[in-house]
Parts: sequence; C-alpha cells; structure tokens
Amino acid sequence: MKILLFKLLEVSRTWKRAIALMVDCTLIVIAFYLAHFLRQGNLDYWYNPLLLSTLAVTLLSTLIVWYRIGLYRTIIRYLDTNVLYLVATGTVISGAILVASNFLFAANIWRSIPLIYVILLYFMVTCSRLFVRELISNKNINDKDSVIIYGAGASGSQLCMALRSGAEFNPIAFVDDAPDIQGSFVAGVKVHHPSQLKKLVSQYNANKVLLAIPSCTQVQKKSIIRTVEALKVQVLTIPGSAELVSGKCKISELRNIAIEDLLGRDAVQPDQKLLNKCIRGKRVLVTGAGGSIGSELCRQIAELKPSSLVIFELSEFNLYNIEQELARAFPSITIKPILGSVLDSQLVNRVITQFDIQTIYHAAAYKHVPLVELNTVAGIRNNVWGTKILAEAAIANNIEHFVLISTDKAVRPTNVMGTSKRLAEMVLQSLAKKSEKTVFCMVRFGNVLGSSGSVVPLFQRQIQSGGPVTVTHREITRFFMTIPEAAQLVIQAGAMAEGGDVFVLDMGKPVKISDLAEKMILSMGLDVKSPENPDGAIEIVYSGLRPGEKLYEELLIGDNVEGTPHKRIMKANEAYLFEDELNTLLSSLDNALELGEMDKVREILINAKAGYNPQSSLQDLLWCQHNEPAVTNVTNLGTSKNQLIKAIN
Repeated sequence: MKILLFKLLEVSRTWKRAIALMVDCTLIVIAFYLAHFLRQGNLDYWYNPLLLSTLAVTLLSTLIVWYRIGLYRTIIRYLDTNVLYLVATGTVISGAILVASNFLFAANIWRSIPLIYVILLYFMVTCSRLFVRELISNKNINDKDSVIIYGAGASGSQLCMALRSGAEFNPIAFVDDAPDIQGSFVAGVKVHHPSQLKKLVSQYNANKVLLAIPSCTQVQKKSIIRTVEALKVQVLTIPGSAELVSGKCKISELRNIAIEDLLGRDAVQPDQKLLNKCIRGKRVLVTGAGGSIGSELCRQIAELKPSSLVIFELSEFNLYNIEQELARAFPSITIKPILGSVLDSQLVNRVITQFDIQTIYHAAAYKHVPLVELNTVAGIRNNVWGTKILAEAAIANNIEHFVLISTDKAVRPTNVMGTSKRLAEMVLQSLAKKSEKTVFCMVRFGNVLGSSGSVVPLFQRQIQSGGPVTVTHREITRFFMTIPEAAQLVIQAGAMAEGGDVFVLDMGKPVKISDLAEKMILSMGLDVKSPENPDGAIEIVYSGLRPGEKLYEELLIGDNVEGTPHKRIMKANEAYLFEDELNTLLSSLDNALELGEMDKVREILINAKAGYNPQSSLQDLLWCQHNEPAVTNVTNLGTSKNQLIKAIN
C-alpha cells in the first residue's frame, strides 16, 4: 500500500490534481451521508431522488468553488496554516451550498445536518492532506541526516518545516534556553533543555546541530558554539535577520559557522555623521581597490552615495572584478576604474587632477610578510614611495582628506613589510606638518578575517582536504576583525582626523592561532588528532615561525594613547621625523635600493627610528643569489632556498 502511495506521489502535477479532486469527491459524499447517519441514526432513505439531487449539486458546486479559490494549486509538501484556513473557508462555503440545495429541491434535510457536515468535511479534508504531507516527509527519512535545531522560536519552527519537506535533513529535536517552552512540541518536534544536547546527539546519532537564532549577538552565539563544539558534530547556521528580512536569503539556506561567530565579537553601531563627512556627495579615490580592504571600502563608500568613485588598482583581474560588482550593485554611482601603479607619479597626478578628487583612501600596499622579505626592493618601493608620491600629489592638488590604511605590524616591526608601513606612516606625519589644506591620517589595525593573506581560508582549505592544519607556532597570537567592520571604522576614523593623526582600532583580545585552528576543526564536526587522541580526523602541525614573523602583534608603540568619540577607535601620539631628517633617510635608502645593497638597506632601516628589529638573516632572493647567509625555513611554502633561487633564474 505504501509503495503504491509513493508511486502516486511521483506522477505529474496534472494527475496529482485529478487524484486530489477524486479524493475530495469521495470525502464530500462520505461527510454528507455520515452527517445524516450521526443525526438520524440510519440511512434508510439514502437513495431518495431529492437527497441525491441535493448531494449532486453540493458536490459539483463545492469542487468548482474549491478549484477557483486555489485549493488544488497548493503543494501539499509545503502545507502550512494558510492552507488550513483555505480548507476552512471552502468547507463553510460547501455547507452554505448544501443549505441552498436543500431549499432548492425541498429535500427536508434536518437543520443541524449541514453543521455536522461542515465539521466532518473539514476534519477529513485536513487529515487527508496532513497524512500525505507526513508521508512525503517520511518518504526518505532513513536517507536523511538526523539533525538537532538549536532555537525553537519562529526561525527554528520555519527551518524545521522546511527541512522536513527536503531530502537532506531530518530534524529530530529542538534545544532552547527558554524554560517556558521546554518539554513542549514545536512543529511536531519536542523542545529540550541545552543540558540534554549531548544525550540527544548520542541517542539519535545526530551529526549536525543547526543554529536557528539569527537575532542573537555574536557573544551569545560564541557561547552556544562553545557548548556544541565539544560534541564533535558539525555546526551550521541560518542567515542573519537582516538577510532574511531583505529577502536575499531563505531560512533553509544553511551555512558553515562563520569565523566571526567563533570569535564572538559584536560590531558597534556606526556614527552616520562620521561615515558621511568625507564621502557623501564628494569625489573619492581608493587605491588598492581590488584588495580585501580596498574592495570593502569601495562597497561601503558606494553605499554612502559619493559624487563619483575612482577605483585605482594594479591588478587587471582584481580591478575588473570590483568594477563589475560595483556597477551591478550601485548603478546610480559613477564608477571610474583606473589601471596603474601608485609609483607612477604622472598617472597619479593626472587622475587626481582630471577627476577633481576630494578624498583619498590609500589601501594599495604589499602586505604579505614572507613575500616582502623575499622581495625587499618591491615591498619598500611600493609601500613607502607609493605613499609618498600619492601624498605629495594630494598636497599639490589640495585634497581635503587622505587616509592611509596601516597595520599592526608597523609597531616595533621585525620584518621589512612592517618597517615599510611604519616609514609610510612617518612620511605622512612629516607631510602633515607642512600641509595647509590636506588633512592626513593613518589607521592601524590587525588581521582581517577572510583577506587574501589570512590564515582562515588557508585553514578551511586544509581541513576540507583532510589536513594537516599548519600553524607556525603553538603560542602565536593575532588580532582579528571582520573586513566590513574594519572598513567602516577606517571611514569613521578618517572623518575625525585633524592632521597627522595615528588612529588605532580596538581589535578586542588577541586570538591564539592554535585555538582558532582547533575551533574551526571542531565546528566542522571533526576532531583533532593528537597523542591523546590518535584516531582524530585532522592533525595540527607546528611548522616554526617564518622569517620576520612575531609571536605577538602590537597596536601601540608607546603608552601615549587617548580616546575618541568612537569607543572602538583610539588615537596614538607617537614620535615622527622632521622633513629634513626624513628626506635624508629616504635618499640614502633610495640609493641602497637602486644598487641592490640589501645589507646596507637593512642597516638604514635599523637606524631609521622605525623600531625595526630583524629576527633572521637577509632573505631577499636577488641578494641571496650572490650571497650565502645562513638561511633556514625561508618560507612556509614547502620550498627550499635553492629551489627559490632557481625559480627566479
């Protein structure tokens, strides 16, 4: 019987409607005669011509009405309360038709029979549809993954019903912190206390926990994830409230836990006045517009409705991608893509002049520590002279605001990249003293989640490929922030600048990278392989610090820091070089770079009052071609020094 029913579920939509009509026709006849039997105790007169005429008119009219009100356009697997209201309306109308037919044919039906008929018909039609829906839901239940839904509110209920009609997941239990609903049933599934989660996972062999709490804060979400991650089940979540309300996502679109959920940091509501000050109605230039931070700056700037947005990028591929994205998302904003390098002084000046730029966000930089160690000349040229050329062009063209995107690696740097960014800061600090119209500032922050150089996408790829996950040192820590939050704070910090300001973003507490790797493994339903757990799925391997890499990053050089109107933005008062001293330094550095004298470059950087304190020997590839320093662990790319040297020949 069940096999026959399943076969019927596979027929075309037209046949399904025809079957539904036949079933309803049968139910109307049964309800009609059953109402008579319940009221009169017998059916001796069932063949009475007047009664049959009344039934025929009622039957035909009811089916026509039900068809017109859309009862047969409903997909039963997605049956909800709206359909039940539709059935109620249809049965009441059918009862009214029965009363009218009785008067038309003078069938002398007892007055209470139409009421009994309506109640019976509603019950039978509703039960028939619920039965089919349940049959569909349980059709492939053995092939579905058993899952537990954390959160029995409106979102959890909707998710449960959506999953039941799907082919992937079978929701077997709810877990919720609210004591008033614990022990009750939501969408036919029992709600349990969170303390029973471990028992439920074991009892039902559940391998996934679905978080259906889109409105909870990041801190609350982190606490819940911490409770779940020890159970060795995969944690998935539904989209956030804003995405659901906007219609961009559906409740059933499950996602892996975002890394920001593991960190548990809530963003602060932005100050709209600060966001608008340097952007709304102005002509804005973003360099490095195709990078992680640069592209997010472009998105947020476009939302603030500038007069025009010039996106400046060295990579043709990255420029194309961000230009296409902005053109689709913001068709009313004038987007001008410029392909080129900030080292091209003539191009930079022409762009600023011809597009009459008012605000500049300078995000173009080489930021990958090991690669800049291997390519010292390119790193210093781009990061220091690129900033200098752009800043001097800004002064020459009376730009209103100039914001440099800096890094925490500029604080007491142990690598060339960090030192070059600190020198770029010093260039702006010096120029700010002689600039009358252009307000210069720099914004310093740590790692952003999901950037091209972030460990997060690397860890995700390594986990998906079966491991191992590589961490450079067991004790290494880093500051983390989401890209949207960082870009938003950069814009607000730039609006608060008075000239030469060094702004530092509050990144929260530093995160231990080994802990982050472990959390990511656990959140994907896997366990960590270790001496204590040799049967674990993913191993964490410690490869050793790379050249120029620090165990701990810092955001402040000294203790001289003050607050700002924004709780996540601080202002540092740090030493700088006067113009003559800076020019002398840059001149000697330029000569050493021109001649490729990396030993002299290092000496100049050490004496530059930038706080440079190298922790390894020279790593520059071209320098190493003719010099033999004691190099160990050149990069973490699995490439020996000799292989790297061969690669450039």
